Amino acid sequence: MRFKTALTLGATAGALLAGAGPALAQISDDAVKIGLLTDMSGAYSDVAGPGAIVAAKLAIEDMGGKVAGKPIVLLSSDHQNKADIAANKAREWADTEKVDVYAELVTTSVALAVNEIAKTNNKISLISGTASSRVTNQDCFKGGIHWTYDTYAMAIGTGRAVVEEGGKSWYFLTADYAFGQNLQDDVSKVVKANGGTVVGSVKHPFPASDFSSFLLQAQASKASVIGLANAGADTINAIKAAKEFGIVDAGQRLAGLLVFISDIHSLGLDTAKGLNLTTGFYWDFDEKTRAWSKRFFEKTGKMPTMVQAGVYSSLMHYFKAVEATGTDDTDKVVAKMKETKVEDFFARNGRIREDGRMVHDMYLAQVKTPAESKAPWDYYKILRTIPAEEAFLPISESQCPLVKK
Repeated sequence: MRFKTALTLGATAGALLAGAGPALAQISDDAVKIGLLTDMSGAYSDVAGPGAIVAAKLAIEDMGGKVAGKPIVLLSSDHQNKADIAANKAREWADTEKVDVYAELVTTSVALAVNEIAKTNNKISLISGTASSRVTNQDCFKGGIHWTYDTYAMAIGTGRAVVEEGGKSWYFLTADYAFGQNLQDDVSKVVKANGGTVVGSVKHPFPASDFSSFLLQAQASKASVIGLANAGADTINAIKAAKEFGIVDAGQRLAGLLVFISDIHSLGLDTAKGLNLTTGFYWDFDEKTRAWSKRFFEKTGKMPTMVQAGVYSSLMHYFKAVEATGTDDTDKVVAKMKETKVEDFFARNGRIREDGRMVHDMYLAQVKTPAESKAPWDYYKILRTIPAEEAFLPISESQCPLVKK
């Protein structure tokens, strides 16, 4: 299915940000164009999907529909989690629509493909949904900005916490594409660095519906922890199948290495209770997160995932940079984005490094029991704040060619 919308909003209540006035603005094609590529109906549609488009529209609405005196136009399309479809649409948008920035980009293979188009055409990629840390490591480029989370952060948060709680031997169920392998690799490093061992792994197709044979192999490994190096519907289906097989009751532990609030909502607290996870955003963290999430809920009937909140945050930071510079020139806008701190309802202590990684505080959370949950979507206990500089790959270890050493 392909999904495309064009949105040009008129001025709404609320003043535009201070900055370069329309008379001084240098906006190509008299519009700032956003090309949002997401999964509208597949394994990651609840994680990103229609909710990501709602988040983008909220950002445009909060800008009054304009930036630097010019209209903001939103284009969106379903990439179906296929790199070739995403690349073809990104190329079309670059050639015919003259988009300025690509946004969201859930699925690592999609993001890597679109980034090549962005690099060739000197565009910006604001990546929220993709997990792989390679996006701003060996595959970085000057217009690539990775916003919400990555596999390194998941490893530092969930992986380390499980090892410290006694989960010393691991067996991985891994989605068979770049993201899954990257997540397994990053978590394996943390497990071994903290005195644990990896006894084996098995790859499953993406997406997958039947996890029985993979879980039987994990069960036979006798590992104390079965690490789920997957996401979205795959994680949900694996956890449900593990419950049916009685794996946790038999003494093995599941570690959901990339879990979203939409997954918990689908699983229910009876199944998900006690699960540790790492997140870059929780709707009920404080007054600011609750206020924005209430607006999102009114549009969707759901609380936002960190990916959806990250789409709004990344676009607002981009719009502010365009407003401040009075141009949509990629080099000038990226420079302004990198020199401006990120401090909003989504990010605490945020900044964009030279490799394009937006580092910010992350959170280790635990899923509540049904008795602990006092209201709908009251799912998490925040166990620990992981400071920005700890949560992401140290810049000294980066393989990104943009990093000066």
